[in-house]
Amino acid sequence: MPPEKIEIFNNLEPWARENILPLLKPVEKCWHPQDFLPDPSTDKFYDEVQEVQMQAKEIPDDYFVCLVGNMITEEALPTYQKLLNTMDAVRDDTGVSPMSWAIWSRGWSAEENRHGDLLNKYLYLTGRVDMKMIEKTIQYLIGAGMAFKVEHNPYLGFIYTSFQERATFISHSNTARHAKVYGDLKLAQICGTIASDEKRHETAYTKIVKKLFEIDPDSTILALANMMQKKIVMPAHMMHDGRDHDLFKHFSMVAQRLQVYTAKDYADILEFLVAQWEVGDLVGLSGEGRRAQDYVCTLAPRIRRLEERAQSRAKERKTVQFSWIHGREVVL
Repeated sequence: MPPEKIEIFNNLEPWARENILPLLKPVEKCWHPQDFLPDPSTDKFYDEVQEVQMQAKEIPDDYFVCLVGNMITEEALPTYQKLLNTMDAVRDDTGVSPMSWAIWSRGWSAEENRHGDLLNKYLYLTGRVDMKMIEKTIQYLIGAGMAFKVEHNPYLGFIYTSFQERATFISHSNTARHAKVYGDLKLAQICGTIASDEKRHETAYTKIVKKLFEIDPDSTILALANMMQKKIVMPAHMMHDGRDHDLFKHFSMVAQRLQVYTAKDYADILEFLVAQWEVGDLVGLSGEGRRAQDYVCTLAPRIRRLEERAQSRAKERKTVQFSWIHGREVVL
C-alpha cells in the first residue's frame, strides 16, 4: 500500500483508541461459555445435561446442520485473526504491539473465541451430532485457510469485516429465532447472545469504514466497488469433512432453505452498509469514483433480481447426507 495511505491509518491511531477500543468489553464484564452450560462441579450436572438433551430432541436435523455450520465457521478463528494481521498499517508486528489497531485485533479475537467454545460444548452435550466428524471438519477448514481477496489492503479488509460481522449477526439471530420456535429457550439465549457480540463488532468495523469515507472517500468507494465485484466470500467457503467435497455448498443450501442466511440477506447487507456509510451522498469524487459509486448504489436490487430468477428456475430439491449428524439425510 502507498506510504500516504499507511500514514492515514497512523494518523487515525488516536481516533481508534477513543472510538473503537471502547467497543471491546473488559473480561470481567463479559459473558463466558460456562454461564450457559451445566456446571460439572455440582450435583445437578447430570440432571442439567439430561435437560439439554431433552430440549434438543425436538429440534430437526436440518436446524442442526445450520447450527453446526455456524459453529465450525466460528471455530476457524485463527484464519480470521490472520486476515487482520496481514493488512498493511494495522497489523500487530510484534504480537504484543500497544498500537490501537493491534489491541483491537487481539481483543476482538479473544471475544470471538468464546463463540465457538460455547457452541462446541453445547452441541457435544446434546448428543445429536457426530463430534469426531465435526472436529475433523474444523481441522480441515483451519488447515485449508481462506482466500479473503483483500490484498493486504485495510480499506478492503475493513469493508470485508463490516460485511461479515453483519452476516454472522443475521445468521446467529435467525438460529436463535428458530430455536425459540422449537422450544429450546436455552439454545435461543445462546445464539442470541452470540448475535449481540457480532452486532457490537459490526459497529466497530462499520465505524472504521465510515471514518475512511470521511477522510478519503475516493479510495474507499473504489475499495467498496472492488470488494463487491470480487464478491464477499463466506469465511468457511473451504469447508470440508474428508467426504463431501461440496460440503459448504450443501450447508449453504440448507441455510438458504431455512432462511438462516440467504442471498436476499447478502443484498440487504450491502444496502444497509451503503446507507450506513451514506455512499449515495458522496461528492467530489473522481470520474472513476463516481462510476464506482453508481455501481455500488445500484447493485443490491440487481442481486435480488438475479436471486429471484434463480429461485424460479430451481429444480426439485434433493437430499444429501451430512456426516455431522451421523450421515442422516437432509433436504437441500
